Amino acid sequence: MSYKVLLPQPILPEGYEYLRQHGYEIVDGRGFTEQDIIEDIRDCDAMIVRTAKITRNILNAAPKLKILARHGAGYDGIDLDAARENEVLVVTAGGANSISVAELAIFYMLYCSRNFKAVLNHYIEDYRYAKMGIPKTELSGKTLGLIGVGNIGVLVAKKAFYGFDMKVIAYDPFFKGEAPEYLQIVSERDDIFKNSDYVSVHVPAAKDTIHSISDREFELMKDTAYLINTARGSIVDEPALIRALEAKKIAGAGLDVLEKEPLDPENPLLKMENVLTAPHIGGATKEAAARSSVSCAEAIDDFFSGRTPKFVIPEMRDMI
Repeated sequence: MSYKVLLPQPILPEGYEYLRQHGYEIVDGRGFTEQDIIEDIRDCDAMIVRTAKITRNILNAAPKLKILARHGAGYDGIDLDAARENEVLVVTAGGANSISVAELAIFYMLYCSRNFKAVLNHYIEDYRYAKMGIPKTELSGKTLGLIGVGNIGVLVAKKAFYGFDMKVIAYDPFFKGEAPEYLQIVSERDDIFKNSDYVSVHVPAAKDTIHSISDREFELMKDTAYLINTARGSIVDEPALIRALEAKKIAGAGLDVLEKEPLDPENPLLKMENVLTAPHIGGATKEAAARSSVSCAEAIDDFFSGRTPKFVIPEMRDMI
Protein backbone atom coordinates (compact mmCIF):
# COMPACT_ATOMS: atom_id res chain seq x y z
CA MET A 1 0.00 0.00 0.00
CA SER A 2 1.28 3.45 -0.91
CA TYR A 3 0.55 6.11 1.69
CA LYS A 4 -0.11 9.68 0.54
CA VAL A 5 1.83 12.56 2.11
CA LEU A 6 0.50 16.08 1.62
CA LEU A 7 2.99 18.94 1.34
CA PRO A 8 1.06 22.24 1.46
CA GLN A 9 4.42 23.99 1.02
CA PRO A 10 7.57 22.56 -0.60
CA ILE A 11 10.25 20.91 1.49
CA LEU A 12 13.90 20.49 0.52
CA PRO A 13 14.89 17.79 -2.00
CA GLU A 14 16.40 15.60 0.72
CA GLY A 15 12.94 15.11 2.25
CA TYR A 16 11.29 14.42 -1.10
CA GLU A 17 13.94 11.85 -1.94
CA TYR A 18 13.57 10.07 1.38
CA LEU A 19 9.81 9.74 0.95
CA ARG A 20 10.11 8.52 -2.65
CA GLN A 21 12.79 5.97 -1.79
CA HIS A 22 10.52 4.57 0.92
CA GLY A 23 7.53 4.21 -1.36
CA TYR A 24 5.35 7.18 -0.42
CA GLU A 25 3.17 9.09 -2.83
CA ILE A 26 3.79 12.82 -2.52
CA VAL A 27 0.91 15.24 -2.98
CA ASP A 28 2.17 18.75 -3.70
CA GLY A 29 -0.53 21.03 -2.37
CA ARG A 30 -2.04 23.92 -4.27
CA GLY A 31 -1.30 26.31 -1.38
CA PHE A 32 -1.36 26.69 2.37
CA THR A 33 -4.55 28.60 3.11
CA GLU A 34 -7.15 26.73 5.14
CA GLN A 35 -9.33 26.13 2.09
CA ASP A 36 -6.39 24.97 -0.04
CA ILE A 37 -5.42 22.38 2.53
CA ILE A 38 -9.01 21.22 3.08
CA GLU A 39 -9.34 20.53 -0.63
CA ASP A 40 -6.03 18.65 -0.82
CA ILE A 41 -6.07 16.62 2.37
CA ARG A 42 -9.21 14.52 2.08
CA ASP A 43 -7.42 11.44 0.75
CA CYS A 44 -4.03 11.88 2.48
CA ASP A 45 -2.56 9.76 5.24
CA ALA A 46 0.14 12.17 6.44
CA MET A 47 1.13 15.81 6.16
CA ILE A 48 4.31 17.82 6.59
CA VAL A 49 3.57 21.35 7.81
CA ARG A 50 5.86 24.35 7.49
CA THR A 51 4.19 27.70 8.26
CA ALA A 52 0.55 26.79 7.59
CA LYS A 53 -1.93 27.02 10.46
CA ILE A 54 -3.63 23.69 11.02
CA THR A 55 -7.15 24.36 12.24
CA ARG A 56 -10.01 22.24 13.47
CA ASN A 57 -11.70 22.66 10.09
CA ILE A 58 -8.68 21.13 8.35
CA LEU A 59 -8.40 18.20 10.73
CA ASN A 60 -12.13 17.49 10.58
CA ALA A 61 -11.84 17.33 6.77
CA ALA A 62 -9.08 14.69 6.87
CA PRO A 63 -10.64 11.28 7.65
CA LYS A 64 -7.53 9.31 6.60
CA LEU A 65 -4.93 11.54 8.27
CA LYS A 66 -2.89 9.69 10.91
CA ILE A 67 0.25 11.76 11.45
CA LEU A 68 1.16 15.41 11.13
CA ALA A 69 4.86 16.28 11.05
CA ARG A 70 5.84 19.86 11.91
CA HIS A 71 8.81 21.10 9.87
CA GLY A 72 10.48 22.73 12.90
CA ALA A 73 10.39 22.67 16.67
CA GLY A 74 7.33 24.79 17.52
CA TYR A 75 3.78 23.54 17.09
CA ASP A 76 1.66 26.39 18.45
CA GLY A 77 0.03 26.80 15.03
CA ILE A 78 -1.67 23.39 15.29
CA ASP A 79 -5.02 22.84 16.98
CA LEU A 80 -3.90 20.06 19.30
CA ASP A 81 -7.35 19.40 20.77
CA ALA A 82 -8.74 18.79 17.29
CA ALA A 83 -5.75 16.64 16.39
CA ARG A 84 -6.31 14.43 19.42
CA GLU A 85 -10.04 14.18 18.78
CA ASN A 86 -9.28 13.04 15.22
CA GLU A 87 -6.55 10.66 16.46
CA VAL A 88 -3.82 12.45 14.52
CA LEU A 89 -0.36 12.12 16.03
CA VAL A 90 1.70 15.34 15.99
CA VAL A 91 5.48 15.16 15.76
CA THR A 92 8.19 17.75 15.22
CA ALA A 93 11.61 17.88 13.59
CA GLY A 94 13.22 17.88 17.03
CA GLY A 95 16.57 19.65 17.15
CA ALA A 96 16.92 20.04 13.38
CA ASN A 97 17.07 23.82 13.53
CA SER A 98 18.88 24.16 16.87
CA ILE A 99 22.25 25.16 15.43
CA SER A 100 20.74 27.81 13.17
CA VAL A 101 18.61 29.37 15.91
CA ALA A 102 21.48 29.31 18.43
CA GLU A 103 23.78 31.05 15.96
CA LEU A 104 21.14 33.69 15.33
CA ALA A 105 20.71 34.34 19.07
CA ILE A 106 24.44 35.05 19.27
CA PHE A 107 24.15 37.31 16.20
CA TYR A 108 21.45 39.38 17.89
CA MET A 109 23.63 39.76 20.96
CA LEU A 110 26.56 40.94 18.86
CA TYR A 111 24.36 43.33 16.89
CA CYS A 112 22.94 44.82 20.08
CA SER A 113 26.30 45.06 21.80
CA ARG A 114 27.63 47.33 19.04
CA ASN A 115 24.37 49.31 18.76
CA PHE A 116 24.58 48.50 15.08
CA LYS A 117 21.21 49.82 13.97
CA ALA A 118 21.95 53.25 15.43
CA VAL A 119 25.43 53.18 13.89
CA LEU A 120 24.01 52.47 10.44
CA ASN A 121 21.31 55.12 10.82
CA HIS A 122 23.90 57.83 11.56
CA TYR A 123 26.86 56.56 9.54
CA ILE A 124 26.35 58.73 6.46
CA GLU A 125 25.16 61.96 8.06
CA ASP A 126 27.57 61.98 11.00
CA TYR A 127 30.51 59.61 10.61
CA ARG A 128 32.29 60.75 13.78
CA TYR A 129 29.19 60.39 15.94
CA ALA A 130 28.46 56.94 14.52
CA LYS A 131 32.05 55.87 15.19
CA MET A 132 32.69 57.43 18.61
CA GLY A 133 29.44 58.91 19.96
CA ILE A 134 27.20 55.85 19.98
CA PRO A 135 27.98 53.57 22.95
CA LYS A 136 29.24 50.07 22.14
CA THR A 137 30.26 47.18 24.37
CA GLU A 138 31.92 43.77 24.26
CA LEU A 139 30.26 40.47 25.05
CA SER A 140 33.32 39.22 26.92
CA GLY A 141 32.79 39.26 30.65
CA LYS A 142 29.05 39.91 30.42
CA THR A 143 26.34 37.69 31.88
CA LEU A 144 23.92 35.86 29.62
CA GLY A 145 20.70 34.66 31.21
CA LEU A 146 18.70 31.91 29.53
CA ILE A 147 15.00 31.27 30.00
CA GLY A 148 14.80 27.61 29.02
CA VAL A 149 17.62 25.11 28.52
CA GLY A 150 16.51 22.82 25.73
CA ASN A 151 18.56 21.92 22.66
CA ILE A 152 18.85 25.53 21.52
CA GLY A 153 19.52 26.98 24.95
CA VAL A 154 22.37 24.53 25.54
CA LEU A 155 24.00 25.45 22.23
CA VAL A 156 23.68 29.17 22.96
CA ALA A 157 25.28 28.60 26.35
CA LYS A 158 28.22 26.73 24.84
CA LYS A 159 28.84 29.35 22.17
CA ALA A 160 28.59 32.23 24.63
CA PHE A 161 30.83 30.61 27.25
CA TYR A 162 33.54 29.11 25.06
CA GLY A 163 33.39 31.57 22.18
CA PHE A 164 32.88 34.87 23.98
CA ASP A 165 34.01 34.31 27.59
CA MET A 166 30.57 35.08 28.95
CA LYS A 167 29.11 33.90 32.22
CA VAL A 168 25.94 31.91 31.51
CA ILE A 169 23.11 31.45 33.99
CA ALA A 170 19.83 29.74 33.24
CA TYR A 171 16.39 29.03 34.64
CA ASP A 172 14.50 25.92 33.61
CA PRO A 173 12.24 24.08 36.09
CA PHE A 174 12.47 20.96 33.90
CA PHE A 175 16.28 20.79 33.82
CA LYS A 176 17.54 17.54 35.33
CA GLY A 177 20.98 16.31 36.26
CA GLU A 178 24.20 18.17 36.91
CA ALA A 179 24.88 21.37 35.02
CA PRO A 180 27.97 21.39 32.75
CA GLU A 181 30.85 23.78 33.41
CA TYR A 182 29.59 26.34 30.93
CA LEU A 183 26.18 26.73 32.59
CA GLN A 184 24.95 27.70 36.03
CA ILE A 185 21.34 26.76 36.82
CA VAL A 186 19.56 29.20 39.14
CA SER A 187 16.57 28.25 41.25
CA GLU A 188 14.78 31.59 41.04
CA ARG A 189 13.52 32.88 37.70
CA ASP A 190 13.84 36.47 38.89
CA ASP A 191 17.62 36.04 39.16
CA ILE A 192 17.84 35.82 35.38
CA PHE A 193 16.22 39.22 34.90
CA LYS A 194 18.05 40.88 37.79
CA ASN A 195 21.56 39.72 36.99
CA SER A 196 21.84 39.36 33.21
CA ASP A 197 23.24 41.73 30.62
CA TYR A 198 21.42 39.72 27.95
CA VAL A 199 18.25 37.71 28.56
CA SER A 200 17.68 35.13 25.82
CA VAL A 201 14.34 33.30 25.52
CA HIS A 202 14.27 29.59 24.65
CA VAL A 203 10.90 28.18 25.72
CA PRO A 204 7.88 27.09 23.64
CA ALA A 205 4.64 29.05 23.50
CA ALA A 206 2.34 27.36 26.01
CA LYS A 207 -0.34 28.36 28.50
CA ASP A 208 2.20 29.09 31.21
CA THR A 209 4.70 30.91 28.99
CA ILE A 210 2.53 33.19 26.83
CA HIS A 211 3.07 36.82 27.97
CA SER A 212 5.24 35.46 30.79
CA ILE A 213 7.78 38.25 30.18
CA SER A 214 5.97 41.49 30.95
CA ASP A 215 6.16 44.70 32.99
CA ARG A 216 7.36 42.94 36.14
CA GLU A 217 10.27 41.26 34.37
CA PHE A 218 11.33 44.48 32.61
CA GLU A 219 11.30 46.29 35.95
CA LEU A 220 13.76 43.71 37.27
CA MET A 221 16.20 44.06 34.37
CA LYS A 222 19.19 46.38 34.29
CA ASP A 223 18.75 49.53 32.23
CA THR A 224 21.83 48.39 30.28
CA ALA A 225 20.41 44.94 29.53
CA TYR A 226 19.00 43.55 26.27
CA LEU A 227 16.20 41.09 25.59
CA ILE A 228 16.85 38.48 22.87
CA ASN A 229 13.89 36.45 21.60
CA THR A 230 14.34 33.73 18.97
CA ALA A 231 11.54 31.55 20.37
CA ARG A 232 7.96 32.78 19.93
CA GLY A 233 6.66 36.34 19.89
CA SER A 234 3.72 35.54 22.16
CA ILE A 235 6.03 34.76 25.09
CA VAL A 236 6.78 38.47 25.44
CA ASP A 237 4.04 40.95 26.33
CA GLU A 238 4.70 43.27 23.40
CA PRO A 239 3.02 46.42 24.75
CA ALA A 240 5.00 45.98 27.98
CA LEU A 241 8.22 45.64 25.97
CA ILE A 242 7.43 48.82 24.05
CA ARG A 243 6.79 50.66 27.33
CA ALA A 244 10.07 49.40 28.78
CA LEU A 245 12.02 50.49 25.70
CA GLU A 246 10.37 53.91 25.53
CA ALA A 247 11.05 54.49 29.25
CA LYS A 248 14.64 53.24 28.82
CA LYS A 249 14.12 50.58 31.47
CA ILE A 250 16.13 48.25 29.24
CA ALA A 251 18.77 49.10 26.63
CA GLY A 252 17.22 47.35 23.64
CA ALA A 253 16.11 44.10 22.07
CA GLY A 254 16.94 41.62 19.32
CA LEU A 255 13.70 40.04 18.13
CA ASP A 256 13.49 37.30 15.53
CA VAL A 257 9.82 36.86 16.40
CA LEU A 258 6.93 39.20 17.06
CA GLU A 259 3.43 38.46 18.29
CA LYS A 260 1.89 39.29 14.93
CA GLU A 261 3.54 37.67 11.93
CA PRO A 262 3.93 38.72 9.13
CA LEU A 263 5.26 41.90 10.73
CA ASP A 264 2.87 44.82 11.02
CA PRO A 265 4.58 47.79 9.29
CA GLU A 266 3.02 50.08 11.91
CA ASN A 267 4.53 48.21 14.86
CA PRO A 268 6.50 50.78 16.92
CA LEU A 269 9.30 48.25 17.47
CA LEU A 270 10.28 48.51 13.81
CA LYS A 271 11.02 52.21 14.18
CA MET A 272 13.19 52.02 17.32
CA GLU A 273 16.94 52.46 16.90
CA ASN A 274 17.70 50.09 19.76
CA VAL A 275 15.57 47.21 18.39
CA LEU A 276 16.54 44.77 15.66
CA THR A 277 13.73 42.69 14.17
CA ALA A 278 13.56 40.04 11.45
CA PRO A 279 10.79 37.92 9.88
CA HIS A 280 11.30 34.76 11.99
CA ILE A 281 14.43 33.53 10.19
CA GLY A 282 15.93 31.45 13.01
CA GLY A 283 15.51 28.10 11.29
CA ALA A 284 15.59 29.44 7.75
CA THR A 285 19.03 28.19 6.75
CA LYS A 286 19.46 25.59 4.03
CA GLU A 287 21.14 23.23 6.49
CA ALA A 288 18.31 23.44 9.04
CA ALA A 289 15.66 23.10 6.33
CA ALA A 290 17.35 19.99 4.93
CA ARG A 291 17.55 18.39 8.38
CA SER A 292 13.93 19.26 9.11
CA SER A 293 12.73 17.83 5.80
CA VAL A 294 14.47 14.51 6.40
CA SER A 295 13.41 14.41 10.06
CA CYS A 296 9.73 14.80 9.09
CA ALA A 297 10.03 12.17 6.37
CA GLU A 298 11.70 9.75 8.80
CA ALA A 299 8.97 10.32 11.39
CA ILE A 300 6.26 9.50 8.86
CA ASP A 301 8.06 6.35 7.74
CA ASP A 302 8.66 5.28 11.34
CA PHE A 303 4.95 5.67 12.09
CA PHE A 304 3.69 3.66 9.12
CA SER A 305 6.42 1.05 9.61
CA GLY A 306 5.29 0.38 13.16
CA ARG A 307 8.13 2.23 14.87
CA THR A 308 7.75 5.10 17.35
CA PRO A 309 8.73 8.45 15.82
CA LYS A 310 11.55 10.19 17.68
CA PHE A 311 9.96 13.56 18.34
CA VAL A 312 6.35 13.03 19.37
CA ILE A 313 5.15 16.20 21.13
CA PRO A 314 4.80 15.82 24.93
CA GLU A 315 1.04 16.36 24.85
CA MET A 316 0.58 13.24 22.71
CA ARG A 317 3.08 10.76 24.08
CA ASP A 318 0.22 8.82 25.64
CA MET A 319 -1.04 8.05 22.11
CA ILE A 320 1.96 5.89 21.18
